[in-house]
Order: sequence, then structure tokens, then C-alpha cells
Amino acid sequence: MPVDILAVLILTTVIQSLFGVGILLFGTPLLLLLGYDFSYTLSVLLPISIAINMLQVVKHYHYINLGLYKNILIYSIPFIVFFLFIITNIKVNIGLLIGLFLLFVALKNFFPRIEQSLRAIIQYEKYYLMIMGIVHGITNLGGSLLTALVHEQGHSKNVTRVTIAICYATFAVFQLLTLTVIGYDSGMAYTDNMLLLQISVVVFLFTEEFLYTQIDNQKYVQLFAFFLAISGVLLIFKSLNY
Repeated sequence: MPVDILAVLILTTVIQSLFGVGILLFGTPLLLLLGYDFSYTLSVLLPISIAINMLQVVKHYHYINLGLYKNILIYSIPFIVFFLFIITNIKVNIGLLIGLFLLFVALKNFFPRIEQSLRAIIQYEKYYLMIMGIVHGITNLGGSLLTALVHEQGHSKNVTRVTIAICYATFAVFQLLTLTVIGYDSGMAYTDNMLLLQISVVVFLFTEEFLYTQIDNQKYVQLFAFFLAISGVLLIFKSLNY
């Protein structure tokens, strides 16, 4: 089992356990930087991302924002499948744009004009979701736009995380199905895949018990804003060093 993949998974699983995204959002660029190709990266990360998200959904499914989830099924998923299918082996760099947008969202609590601007953007939710689907299909970074959207809606931490988790898991399921239809095989041994999955589940359980349950709603909102800001900075940095 590749040690570098294991290290990336442990780190990103902690993040996804708290916020509903992380394994794909951070794992994808990290593995690409380590020299793995896009399709291989997806085939390794997708099953683990789905497993962690479903553990979150099972625990808090009654908090899911069903209205948003239905819209994502209609307006995002078709674009994810289509663009992943046609450009699996093409590298597209839009990290700078997404990174700047995440920093913009993270600062909304400090600048009323940013809050007003975000509300204006969210009014066009259908178009936002379409763009999110395109971005995720091309770059696997649509989770950043998803977190920004849910964060702007101002839900409690349980609603925020489980809504992101069910949407993100759905993204991953359709991506995995698309790779299966294409006939892609990562070549990683089944035993290695299972071991990585088991380790990630253990990391999730520890994070859930000792971190997530100890954070109240107010601290979670602040922590989530910090998460968005860090995500933005990392994406900008990666983009400039593309």
C-alpha cells in the first residue's frame, strides 16, 4: 500500500469528518502533485469518500435539506457525468478562480456587502448548481462551491454537514459509475483498497467522537469559515504553481 496515499487519506478524512468534504477536495490536488493521474486518483478516493459521507448521513439523515438535494440531482449531476465522461484525461486549471471565490465567502461575516452579494448570487441557484456540476466534472473541486452554498444558507452544524455529505456522496457515486462505464481500472490491489477504507472509517469514528461532538454551532460556523478561507488559499497556491 502506497504510504503517501495513506498519509493523504488520514489528513483529508479528518477534514471530511468535520465538514462533509475533504477527501476529494484536498485529496485530488495532493495526489496529483504526488504524480498520480486524475483517473487513478478518482478511483482510489471516490469509494472512501462515499463511505465516510454515508456514515454521516446515517447518523443525521433527518437533518438533510431535501430541497437543495433535489435541485442538485436535477441541475448538477448531469453536468458532472457529462464533463467527466468527455475530459477524463484533460487537465483544466480553474483553481485560482474557485480559491478567490472561497475567500470571498469566508469573509462574509466581516463585510455586510459581501453578505449581500452572496445572497444575490444564491438567488440564481439553478445556474450556480449547473456551474458547480461542470466544475466538479472537470476538476473534482465542485465540493468547494457546494460548501460555499450551504455555508451561506446559515444552517446548524448538523444540517450543514449532513446536507453537504449526502450531496457530495451523490457526486462521488455518479463519478464512480461513470468511470465504471468508461471501463477504467486503477490497478490498485483489492486488499489495499479495503485497508485504506478501514483506516479511514476508524479515523472518522475518532474524529466524530473527540472533535465533532465537542464543537457547538457558533464555533462550527467560525471553524467552517476558516475552513473555506484555508481551502481558498490552498487552491490559489496550487493554481499559481500549476
